[in-house]
Amino acid sequence: MKKVNLKTVLIFAVLVIAALMLAACTSATPAPTQAPVATAVAPSCPEPTACPAGGVDEATVPNFDLWSASPHADAKAEAFNHWNEEDPKEIPTSCAKCHSQAGFQDYVGADGSEVFTVDKAAAIGSVISCDTCHNSGTATLTTVKFPSGAEVTGLGREAVCMTCHQGTAAGSSVDAAIEKAGATDLDTPVKDLGFTNLHYFAASVARYGTDVKGGYQYEGKSYDALWQHVQGVNTCTDCHNPHSLELQVDKCSTCHEGVTKAEDLRNVRMASSQVDYDGDGDVKEGIYYEVDGLRTMLYTAIQAYSKEVAGSAVVYSPTVYPYFFADTNADGKTDEAEAAFANAYASWTPRMAKAAFNYQLSIKDPGSYAHGGKYIIELLYDSIENLNEKLKTPVDLSKAHRIDPGHFAGSEMAFRDWDEAGAVPATCSKCHSATGLPQFLKEGVNISNPVSDGLMCETCHSDLTTFARYQVETVKFPSGASLGFEGKPDANLCINCHQGRESTVSVNKVVAGQDRDTINEKLTFRNVHYFAAGATLFGTDAKGMYEYDGKEYAGQFKHVDGYNTCVDCHDTHALSAKVDACAGCHNGQKPEEIRMTTQGDFDGDGNATEGLAGEIETLQEKMLAAIQAYAKDVVKKPIVYSPAAYPYWFNDTNANGQLDAEEAVSDNSYKATWTPRLLEAAYNYQYVVKDPGAFVHNGKYVIQVMFDTITDLKAKVPSVDTAGLVRPK
Repeated sequence: MKKVNLKTVLIFAVLVIAALMLAACTSATPAPTQAPVATAVAPSCPEPTACPAGGVDEATVPNFDLWSASPHADAKAEAFNHWNEEDPKEIPTSCAKCHSQAGFQDYVGADGSEVFTVDKAAAIGSVISCDTCHNSGTATLTTVKFPSGAEVTGLGREAVCMTCHQGTAAGSSVDAAIEKAGATDLDTPVKDLGFTNLHYFAASVARYGTDVKGGYQYEGKSYDALWQHVQGVNTCTDCHNPHSLELQVDKCSTCHEGVTKAEDLRNVRMASSQVDYDGDGDVKEGIYYEVDGLRTMLYTAIQAYSKEVAGSAVVYSPTVYPYFFADTNADGKTDEAEAAFANAYASWTPRMAKAAFNYQLSIKDPGSYAHGGKYIIELLYDSIENLNEKLKTPVDLSKAHRIDPGHFAGSEMAFRDWDEAGAVPATCSKCHSATGLPQFLKEGVNISNPVSDGLMCETCHSDLTTFARYQVETVKFPSGASLGFEGKPDANLCINCHQGRESTVSVNKVVAGQDRDTINEKLTFRNVHYFAAGATLFGTDAKGMYEYDGKEYAGQFKHVDGYNTCVDCHDTHALSAKVDACAGCHNGQKPEEIRMTTQGDFDGDGNATEGLAGEIETLQEKMLAAIQAYAKDVVKKPIVYSPAAYPYWFNDTNANGQLDAEEAVSDNSYKATWTPRLLEAAYNYQYVVKDPGAFVHNGKYVIQVMFDTITDLKAKVPSVDTAGLVRPK
């Protein structure tokens, strides 16, 4: 039997206990931060007793068999022998951290040196052994520094894994290489520009996404951040045995039916993935295949670009450094003779270097689809899109998708707006964080919550075994009304967020006691927020729109049995409307064409049979024109509107009635010029814009309010056009 040193065993045992204690106190899903990290101070370890001369049996070492069969223990692997023939025979400081025991201990300060640096080259001949990961330095390691310069703090034992499994380069490395090479044009080959290699098994790059900016992220694009799976299966060691490195597939099979081996995970597709990312027509295939489809498309784009723009055809080898080679016979295939160092590709342009980096990233983390597939999908999609700008025949992205529907669009502002702050504030967390809603439902409070990458399963599901949802009987609206769909707790779950943040009540509160046509410099625009479908559906019961005194308004819109609530009409994950269900009663009409029994030419355009969507669209135009006429004639300060730029209302500096690009900026916002009447009207206009389904949610209620808004403005501005307008009864 092989013998091991007892001193090592004793140190190992002490440190395992310390590490477990520390892991129990750390967060499993830390928030990333860019803040500097203080140097960790390693605790002193008790002096071990002397080893017996004969050593001890390997059977006494915990997990020895698992470790000895792992890649970390493979003494013949290239990862531990690459430098054997170097002169001198040593592992340089740039590699020692992850390719030697001494180098890693040096990096984490276990040898008494400064933390997060490797001070000297390491001797060849070691592997990743017990002492590499279990020592005084790793016992206090809670921070990981990434090649991009980003830091992730508050980690548990996964910090040890992530220290190496992060790659050695980032998107910023590509930019640095381009700058160093003196490139001045995106599409001109640069002699001194080469391929930037991320390195291998950079699992934490895919997992943390834009938090650590490991991929090449294109300017003007937003990206998914830390991907949260489910509680208890969220970290490296939750999913991988830390000693054998094997996937703990039994944990996956609890939720993912049919998963009995690691390869089966390729078929997994979460309910949050409802679009066809690679455009192949298959929305049921596993995310692995979506990533692979986009990767194939990117390779096609890279090869086409190399011929058309760079002027030299390229091929790729996943196993031979430096991976990209000249396609000497231009057959598009990597021949054995071509995959040689002497034939390394040498016609790199900056645009091609960026795309190739992302291509390599998608390959060198073979589990990226599980670690953070949506981040990888975004990188691949953007790389194709960017290359397409210069291709004669662009790679077809018309059926591909970059992001998911709203709830799961982790790259979008609804979830990314608080990245710099590091937390979603109490006023926003209920609907803009994965943990805010369940906290509110269970505890009845809104407090700050961690930033999340879209919503999670447990945001709406109270039990991840049965997938039961939170039971909600009534919901309190901004007006103070407590409402709900009787016997439909699932739908009530939706309207906790889809209710807006303002109402008749809140608008009346800020304009109370003021002359309706006198400017009040303290008044500011009241934004209902977005997709207040629940408030629209409940009509005057919720008072989501601004309702005028002395007027009567429609209450809850009740359609027909079975199609009366959010979940009756929308797919709860994809959010898409169940349009096919409408066809049976509505003679195949599209929702926009449906009118129901509501009679009248409400918008005065002479068409009394068009769908309510058309009626509302024309009324919107008349409403905006009336608002602009009032601002010009009464306030004496022209106004324009943007549906996309906050705070939506801006000064019309050239008084042309159109929104010009230079006008839609925060410094030009419409402020200190609001009258109560103008504020009320602007609020209602924004409300209709921000509920694009208002015509079907409660068209009658919406048209009533729009009619009253226009006629209220006409009371002060006779030129406002109300000819032919009809108010629904």
